[in-house]
Amino acid sequence: MRHKVAGKKLSRSKDARKALRRNLIKQLFFHERIRTTRAKADAIRGEAERLITIAKRGNAAGGAKMVHARRLVAARLGSVYIGDEEEKVNVVNKLFDDIAPRYEDRPGGYTRILKLGPRLSDGAEMVLLELVEE
Repeated sequence: MRHKVAGKKLSRSKDARKALRRNLIKQLFFHERIRTTRAKADAIRGEAERLITIAKRGNAAGGAKMVHARRLVAARLGSVYIGDEEEKVNVVNKLFDDIAPRYEDRPGGYTRILKLGPRLSDGAEMVLLELVEE
């Protein structure tokens, strides 16, 4: 029984799981939509929504609290740059400057999971995890 056990193992070691979650969250914020398995989407959805809430509250507070919120998010995401050499993007800046202001009036529920059906190779349930448009 999994009583009071937080998180999903995803058949990976602790470090691999941590890297997978960070990469998936960064990809979600960069592309604003990712195609992944249901288990991985469920594993990262809560943390992605928490990061958006931190960004929202940091923007609302301003000043030193905004800097603190940016540092908290950067620490949770690890390396914050993503993309090709030509289009390198700082994911933290995108989260605070583009994504968080969209959800100022929204109390939660920033992501949506749409089912796509089973993957052909192994039958894993595929989903589309995307940020909700207002």
